[in-house]
Amino acid sequence: MAEHTRSSITIEAAPAAVMGVIADFDRYPEWTGEVKEAEVLSRDDEGRAQQVRLLLDAGAIKDDHTLAYTWISADEVRWSLVRSQMLRTLDGSYALAPLEGGQRTEVTYQLTVDVKIPMLGMIKRKAEKVIIDRALAGLKKRVEAAPAGGADAETAG
Repeated sequence: MAEHTRSSITIEAAPAAVMGVIADFDRYPEWTGEVKEAEVLSRDDEGRAQQVRLLLDAGAIKDDHTLAYTWISADEVRWSLVRSQMLRTLDGSYALAPLEGGQRTEVTYQLTVDVKIPMLGMIKRKAEKVIIDRALAGLKKRVEAAPAGGADAETAG
């Protein structure tokens, strides 16, 4: 059975603003660090990404992979690997919980990674933890730097 790594962070913004940044795949290269390209391949009836191709450069791990996204609710999204050059599994989720009446958001990121090359479990979990911590820190910085109107305020008009 695959083990997963999970971590949480509190962001000084409403859940909708946080999910707006998470769902804006085209801008991932601006704030994630490891994602060099992001391309939405398909969308659902509500315009949300269903499949996204990501070109990843995380030092030792360079990969071109496609993820399938499932939008569970306004506060949760899950993804799973469709295809990859280096990975066997890449399953994850963001779950958002409003705090203080929705003024702040606790974001929990869960990730399961399995690479095609042999790797000790301890090293794999450490890599998962680094990926999660960087993603959460980048997400927090991006959301909290957005104008008061949220991510959409930058493109409105």
